[in-house]
Amino acid sequence: MARIRSDTWTKFVSSAVVALVVLSVASAPRVWADDALDARQLVDKARLTFESFQSDSQMGPGLRDIVRKAKGVMIYPQVLRGAFFVGGAGGNGVFLAQAKNGNAWGGPAFYAMGQVSFGLQIGGDASEVVVVALTERGVNALLSPSAKLGGNVSIAAGPVGAGAAAATENLSADLVSYTRNKGLYVGVSLEGAVVTTRGDWNQAYYGRPVTTTDILVERKVSNPQAAELVAAVARVAGGSEAAPGPSAKAE
Repeated sequence: MARIRSDTWTKFVSSAVVALVVLSVASAPRVWADDALDARQLVDKARLTFESFQSDSQMGPGLRDIVRKAKGVMIYPQVLRGAFFVGGAGGNGVFLAQAKNGNAWGGPAFYAMGQVSFGLQIGGDASEVVVVALTERGVNALLSPSAKLGGNVSIAAGPVGAGAAAATENLSADLVSYTRNKGLYVGVSLEGAVVTTRGDWNQAYYGRPVTTTDILVERKVSNPQAAELVAAVARVAGGSEAAPGPSAKAE
C-alpha cells in the first residue's frame, strides 16, 4: 500500500513539474513581448527627455558643453521619488556610448536605478535624470552589471546657468548628473545611487541574450527603432551614429 502511494505521489509530482515547464515555456514569448514593448516605449521617452533637457533654458547650454565631451550618456525619463527611500528600483533608463576607436555612438543598453542615499531630497513624485560619462573609467563602471555612483567612480551635479561654460572646464568627475523635477533643475548629485543592467529588457529588445559590452563596445547587435535616440545624442555630441550591427532578433 505504501509503495502504491509512493508511486502515485511520484507520478503526481512529475506531472506537476511537466505542467509547470510547459506553462513557463508557453508564457515566455508573451513576457518577452511585453518587455520588448516596454523597452521600445522607454527608448522613445528617453529621446524626448534628452531633447527636452537640451532645450531647457536652465540646463541646455551647460549640458550641451558636457555632452560634447561625453563618452557615454545615460537617460532616465522617470525616477520615482518613493523608491529612493525604500531602496527599490527608482526607474528604468538607457545608456548609449561612444565607440572607443572613433566618435560613432551606439546602443542603447537598458538599466534600472535605485538605492539612492537617504540624504537625497528631490521632492515631488518623479524626476528625470541624465548622467553623462566623461571618462573611460565612468563608462567602464556603467558597463558592469551593477555600479554604485560615487563609489569607484566620482559623480557631480552638472553646472547650469550663465557660469556653466566656465564651470564645465573645471569639472574632474567621471560622471556628471542633471536632475529635473516638475520642469525645474534640482541640482543634486546622485551620490549613492546604484545602477544595474536589465538583461531581460536587453534580450527582449535585441531578440537574444546580450551583455552591455555586446551592445555598446563590440556592437554585435542593433535595433532600428533606436535610430532617432542615437541620432539625437550624436547631434549634440558632435559624433555620428554607429554603423549598424545585426538587427534585432539576428542570430
